[in-house]
Amino acid sequence: MARMGRSAPSRGLDVAGVCAVVAMGAGPLLAWLRVVSGLSGFVVFALGGLLATLVSLAAVVQAVRGHGFSRARMLTALAGLGFVALAAGSRGAPAINDFTTDLDDPPAFTHAAALGANRGRDLAYPPAFAAVQRSCCADLGPVTVHRAPPEAFELARRVAVGMPAWTVTWADPTRGLLEATSTSQVFGFVDDVVIRVRPDASGAGASRVDMRSKSRDGRGDMGVNANRIRAYAAALAMQAGNGG
Repeated sequence: MARMGRSAPSRGLDVAGVCAVVAMGAGPLLAWLRVVSGLSGFVVFALGGLLATLVSLAAVVQAVRGHGFSRARMLTALAGLGFVALAAGSRGAPAINDFTTDLDDPPAFTHAAALGANRGRDLAYPPAFAAVQRSCCADLGPVTVHRAPPEAFELARRVAVGMPAWTVTWADPTRGLLEATSTSQVFGFVDDVVIRVRPDASGAGASRVDMRSKSRDGRGDMGVNANRIRAYAAALAMQAGNGG
């Protein structure tokens, strides 16, 4: 027999809310512990966030009708608001996951193609992404380093080694190429990075440093790769300007 004062739909709403909050916490936690893949953890988190949002809306309707707003629903509402804020913050981000400072001749991945997670995958820069990048990220461009290529390459390598969450995986000074991976802290998403150093076209003994950053998962990246290029370019320019 149902308890007085709380209908079965009301109890079901509370249970759904608790499940949503648990999913939002479990997804990132399991991914952080590397129990599940980053993509699986993110899907669990996103589904929990969507459920929390729906439960919150239903709870508001019930509250308006005089059914009250329990602590469980309050917690669910806070989780739902957080999820909505996160989703809203990613609105407007381009739906691509591969960015470069040279759209006419993007740096190509060499070592990354041999890594297990990338075997059999096409790592070429998708031509269709160029128009999207031009419209959203016109500020992405090469860094000019006023040093000969060998010195510029060593500087580029040192800066790459010092970037947070980066691991340099391969370097070929003779070709002016360096590759790295960047791993996100919570979900463990891995992005591939390639840096290319060439003589600057000015012929004044300077070097041009180009970069490309590509996600292994998903289609959009919430602007992560573009921001990574900006952060590296700023760090390199600063080091080149103060003598490294």
